[in-house]
Amino acid sequence: MSAKAEHYDVIRKPIITEKATMASEANAVVFEVSIDSNKPMIKEAVEALFGVKVKAVNTTITKGKVKRFRGQLGKRKDVKKAYVTLEEGNTIDVSTGL
Repeated sequence: MSAKAEHYDVIRKPIITEKATMASEANAVVFEVSIDSNKPMIKEAVEALFGVKVKAVNTTITKGKVKRFRGQLGKRKDVKKAYVTLEEGNTIDVSTGL
């Protein structure tokens, strides 16, 4: 597997919510990342894929809710988010897509 494919395995997709938009004003971008990735892996992947300098990476794990699917109890998957703060002068336009 190539190095680029591994980076795409770490970063799943950008998250575009009201909170993520407010974070972008503070030069931060929010990504959904694989649950087993760590901060150095996320930093390396973002720098390699987007060609920017990363200042800091903060992560959070949201536990999946228990919901009913067709009357059966089921559980949504756990989601890991990475708040990636970029160095001054670096930007990522997530509205154009990965």
